[in-house]
Amino acid sequence: MENNKVSVKIYGHEYTIAGNKTRDHIIKVADFVDRKMHEIAKALPTGSTADLAVLSAVNIADDYYTSIDTVNELKSQNEQLEKDSRHYVQLWEEAKKSFLQYKEDAQVTIEQKEALQKLFNEKIIEIDQLNLKHKEIEDKYNALLNKNEDLADRMKEEEETKRSTSSVLKELEAKYKDIESSFFDLQMENIQLKGELDRYKKNEE
Repeated sequence: MENNKVSVKIYGHEYTIAGNKTRDHIIKVADFVDRKMHEIAKALPTGSTADLAVLSAVNIADDYYTSIDTVNELKSQNEQLEKDSRHYVQLWEEAKKSFLQYKEDAQVTIEQKEALQKLFNEKIIEIDQLNLKHKEIEDKYNALLNKNEDLADRMKEEEETKRSTSSVLKELEAKYKDIESSFFDLQMENIQLKGELDRYKKNEE
């Protein structure tokens, strides 16, 4: 790198500074030292140039080490931030995996829900069909009950009719026996009359 020589003024004195930094950088450093010496001179107006230079050097050194401490602290903070960042990136990756797993599980759950809903709808249809069959069976059962009641009434009527017929038959049998007895008496009387008629005819001869 090129070795630059730059004339600068520090606290009213001309100095030639050589270095491998850029001209602007050298001027900037010289202006900083000049401002620092003027600041100290305001606080210590009776101080010599040498004292002001030493105190400026001490202040600049203090600023330098403070800056180093700040840089180290910032570096430490940056390392912690990088560590936290890696940790958060890891957490993010885990969260992303968990989300993908949750999404996959949710999809499986949705499919299971759809399958269960389909099965539920099928069962509802089966229940409706069973209710319809039950209604048909119930109607048939009620019809059979009515028919059974009708048959019971008819059987009751037939039993009453049978009892009535049996009573009539008994009356007819009694009348038949009476008629049969009367017929027998008539036959006997007829035989007697015939015998008397035969005797009467013989007497006439």
